[in-house]
Amino acid sequence: MKGVERIEEIYREVIRRNPGEAEFHQAVKEVLETLGPVLDKHPEYAEHKIIERICEPERQLIFRVPWQDDRGEVQIARGFRVGFNSALGPYKGGIRFHPSVYLGIVKFLGFEQIFKNALTGLPIGGAKGGADFDPKGRSDGEIMRFCQSFMTTLYHYIGEFTDVPAGDIGVGAREIGYLFGQYKRITNRYESGVLTGKNPSWGGALVRREATGFGTVYFTQEMLLARGEGLEGKTCVVSGSGNVAIYAIEKLQQLGARVVGCSDSNGVIYDEGGIDLPLLKQLKEVERCRISRYSEIRSGSRYIERGRLWDIPCQVALPCATQNELDETAARKLVANGCIAVGEGANMPTTPGGVRVFQSAGIAYGPGKAANAGGVATSALEMQQNASRDAWTFEHTEKRLHEIMQNIHRDCFETAREFNSPGNYVIGANIVGFKRVAEAMLAFGVI
Repeated sequence: MKGVERIEEIYREVIRRNPGEAEFHQAVKEVLETLGPVLDKHPEYAEHKIIERICEPERQLIFRVPWQDDRGEVQIARGFRVGFNSALGPYKGGIRFHPSVYLGIVKFLGFEQIFKNALTGLPIGGAKGGADFDPKGRSDGEIMRFCQSFMTTLYHYIGEFTDVPAGDIGVGAREIGYLFGQYKRITNRYESGVLTGKNPSWGGALVRREATGFGTVYFTQEMLLARGEGLEGKTCVVSGSGNVAIYAIEKLQQLGARVVGCSDSNGVIYDEGGIDLPLLKQLKEVERCRISRYSEIRSGSRYIERGRLWDIPCQVALPCATQNELDETAARKLVANGCIAVGEGANMPTTPGGVRVFQSAGIAYGPGKAANAGGVATSALEMQQNASRDAWTFEHTEKRLHEIMQNIHRDCFETAREFNSPGNYVIGANIVGFKRVAEAMLAFGVI
């Protein structure tokens, strides 16, 4: 059976075994449809059913999370942790607190994490977790009680050599602190390597907060440099206004780009003069308010309620908010308006139709598993520091991050060319990540 035929058969079986998990199906299809030539070149992968084993998580945990709100009322949430693949190292992946979280979302994120983590070249496996808890509007006390309840079950299954969670949407340094505090309380161990994304004052890595946004920009810069261009002087838009978006904007500005738009779930800010980053940080990181407040303070800016960020003319677009936020229509608008590069700061933010538009137009398109791998790479650097009881400077850690993103770009670029798809970073990223995991799985035998 040819590689492509084998892939189609495997995908049908994934759909049958995982009904109703649309995001997981999308993630699997996006990877599998690039692997036919790999199976033809390496028949041993098919013989040992490497793809079938990668598509089945090693373990899946679903648990009840009871907690008490400030009114004394008991609330019930559902928690998840999916350890997808540990061939390259302990499970590694974030925890997401958001009402949209269900098993299909966690599996999609965990599946993507396998290949993203492999691309870093660091010894970490792929996992993801979360809960359908919405932290928006909740007090610090409510968030603390929820995190403590969540960790009361999760602690049985994690450890620095087993599974090392981190933050994601809805989980930042505050939540990581509450989670770690409960882990320490229950286990009577100061095992700082059990979680990453910690505050640098008690074991966290400098640059971790900035890493995903910085890394996305570094990867986008490398894509442009490969075409004889750069970010300096380019007009950019960045979706979102959370951690990833803020630090993507910061690095874009440092490299000489002009960022004219960002967003949140309610609307879009358009600031033709360039986003005022100190103001944006004040509103989102200190005051924790909606982005509409920006236009009330910043003269010359405009807030567009329920607007479409992708309608703003730009040369570089960085989707940094959430999955499937950039569809085929938006992609066509970006291309028509002169966009030449897209780097994904979020996980799978572009729909399959949108990806096809970008690739058909021949623009530089960096998929999330490559472009936003800087976050998990710096988490792995945090693990190194924790293991050695060391603390690195901001400059040293950022230098390591930059080198890792350059290496990821080089590996994806060269692999795409090897498989007769020059400039196709989707094919390059998928094949590089898959082959690294596959070789380790072959070495371990059938487990």
